[in-house]
Amino acid sequence: MKYSFEASFDEIVNNADHYVDDVFSCLQSDFLIMPKGVGFVEYPVFERGYEVLKIATKGFSKLEPAKVLNVSIAEPISIVVLRTMLGFTPPEWGYITTQRTGVTVNQGFIRSLDRKIRMSPETPLNANGVTKQRLEAMVETACDLLSEGSQKVLENLLHRLNKADTIHGLESIRNIAGMGVPYAMLLYERFLGRPFAGHRDSVSELVGDSLESAIEDVLTKAGISFRKTKRAERIEGFDQAPDFTIPSEFNPQIIIEAKITEDDGTARDKVTRIQHLGALSLADRSADNPKYEVIACIAGRGFGVRREDMKKMILATRGKVFTLKTLDRLIECTRLKDFRSK
Repeated sequence: MKYSFEASFDEIVNNADHYVDDVFSCLQSDFLIMPKGVGFVEYPVFERGYEVLKIATKGFSKLEPAKVLNVSIAEPISIVVLRTMLGFTPPEWGYITTQRTGVTVNQGFIRSLDRKIRMSPETPLNANGVTKQRLEAMVETACDLLSEGSQKVLENLLHRLNKADTIHGLESIRNIAGMGVPYAMLLYERFLGRPFAGHRDSVSELVGDSLESAIEDVLTKAGISFRKTKRAERIEGFDQAPDFTIPSEFNPQIIIEAKITEDDGTARDKVTRIQHLGALSLADRSADNPKYEVIACIAGRGFGVRREDMKKMILATRGKVFTLKTLDRLIECTRLKDFRSK
């Protein structure tokens, strides 16, 4: 039988489950591989930060803020190590520093600092004025929290420092540093935090770029005019800018939404988005004369979880759902062929 993008709308409605199966069979997922991205910290660099911090604290026997600050300025990667020991995101560290010291460490500052360090992890920081004051407050907060360890909370709650290396403050850190982490506990904590969670979040856009680049390649080779929007960009007539508009945002005739996801929740959000675009295309129009054609290009196992969501996507696009496997049919099976110049 035909793919959904080759079938009439009546055929899709009458045999929707078959077309869902077809899309599922074409979905590809490569969640075991992630792009490193700009600013990726290699393990030897991270380890050097750990070692200089260990030396400065005499094997984590005493966390003196002044000594830790000196190391942080001279070897900035140690700041990332310190944050990892806390188990905080940069904004969380900034927030709790502001709470405990009264020194304002906002998200903009700490995110910029974190990125600067990851880009040049071994370049000493130029810490003067407000920057130095904020660093001092951050280091003081980290040293205090790590020395205090986990606090008692209600049985139905979990303290963020209730980790094998911080639960009992410096005693726990010294033990872990001296004997190594029990593998079962390491795996358990990794399970609670999702392996590579922070890195996966930081490169999520790069993961999506591979699909968008493939679409760009198809459109460019066919000589089709298109506008690829940037993150958070605004386009008149849309509450959220589509990923691609053809031939331009001033006269959208075709809309392409692209998404790679391994998470079914994110996939559902994209399905809802595509349904919304489908409804907008038919506003004050007949089904045979939409304002623009809506095309979905998808990849990743997240889209292969919920059959009903896939059915909704196929119906909303009138069958125009493509995967990396079928992307070579994108032009000939959509209105894109009308804009081909090569």
